[in-house]
Amino acid sequence: MSYVKSLKAKECGAEYPIEPRTICDLDFSPVEVQYDYDAMKGKVTRQSIEAGPQSLWRYKDLLPIEGEPKTGFHSGWTPLVKADRLAKKLGVDELYIKDDSANYPSYSYKDRVVSVAVTKAIEFGFDTVGCASTGNLAHSVAAHAAIAGLDSFVMVPHDLEEGKIVATRSFGPQLVKIKGNYDDVNRLCAQIADKYGWAIVNVNLRPFYTEGAKTYGFEIAEQMGWQLPKHTVVPVAGGTILPKIWKAYQEFIQLGLVEDNKPAMYGAQADGCNPISKAVRAGEELFHPQKPDTIAKSIAIGNPADGYYVIQHIKESGGYATSASDPEIISAIRLLAETEGIFTEPAGGTTLACAIKLIEEGKIPRDEPICVCVTGNGLKTIEAMDGQFEHVEPIPAKIGDFDAMVNAMKEADEPAPAATNA
Repeated sequence: MSYVKSLKAKECGAEYPIEPRTICDLDFSPVEVQYDYDAMKGKVTRQSIEAGPQSLWRYKDLLPIEGEPKTGFHSGWTPLVKADRLAKKLGVDELYIKDDSANYPSYSYKDRVVSVAVTKAIEFGFDTVGCASTGNLAHSVAAHAAIAGLDSFVMVPHDLEEGKIVATRSFGPQLVKIKGNYDDVNRLCAQIADKYGWAIVNVNLRPFYTEGAKTYGFEIAEQMGWQLPKHTVVPVAGGTILPKIWKAYQEFIQLGLVEDNKPAMYGAQADGCNPISKAVRAGEELFHPQKPDTIAKSIAIGNPADGYYVIQHIKESGGYATSASDPEIISAIRLLAETEGIFTEPAGGTTLACAIKLIEEGKIPRDEPICVCVTGNGLKTIEAMDGQFEHVEPIPAKIGDFDAMVNAMKEADEPAPAATNA
């Protein structure tokens, strides 16, 4: 059965039926899916969830679909890595990496939101889906449309990383490059949704799309043994994921599935696109849009749709936000790979770099559980690592040449002899 009740405006509280709708007609605030939590109690339990599939659909009762899933059968249920080597390096007691770089089929967290949105699109009777994307969403929409047998149009900025372009086109969508940044693409997609009557997942299906992000938070709690991390560090782009992880935590608390340990939420952005972290650090309620300029292109959204609510939830939870420079992002990518074997894209590097800053600033205590959210795979953004490694000169296929190379390496590692007075 479905526990969905209605769509409800976040500000005035006006309610609407379940339909493709983004905003309230009265105050133009976003609308959000409402559930009957009283009816869930005693039925949505730890046991009922654990009996579900090892995918995001184990949380189907807490998602806004009526029938059976149409895609995402292997999406979600990604690793929660207890990062002991990285924790030791950072001087913290307990550190976890929620690793959606291993998500299926797009190797990003977007498989969560798209699984729900595409399923809902089919329920509504759409035959074409699309999106405005900085890369990962385009990849995911194209893949899930192929799985579900739908046509797809994906709209992206003209300067997207080539790895994401190739990965997306492999699934056979109509790829449209738009001159401009993500905000330009998003504005056009709002017009496309109205004119063509397509399901643009992060536009006219946004209330349902965003609910899929809750599964990231649900998994963290369940994989930690039905406990919440005290501190969760999340990348901020359009502002979807942080409020929905927060909502996931609150839903589990309300249903009695976890104890309320007052979890705090932290936003992570790049210096070249940091409207949210800048507002939080300045103590402001509203953010000022920016023009992005950073290697972290997947989170380079200068006018985040849900930015206001990100700021609200960060403050409500007692968290904070910060941003990292491009060199700090690259350094964090390498640190995560070298300590935990996780190769993330710049968004994940941003999140770790910001977590390090927040720990060093004392905003996150070193003796409480910390979860860092890694949302995408580095193999799609290898351009970001250009020039980061020394050139490797080939050697002949002879053991003597290999021996000489090893000896040279040993000599390079030896400390220089101390200087002596003549």
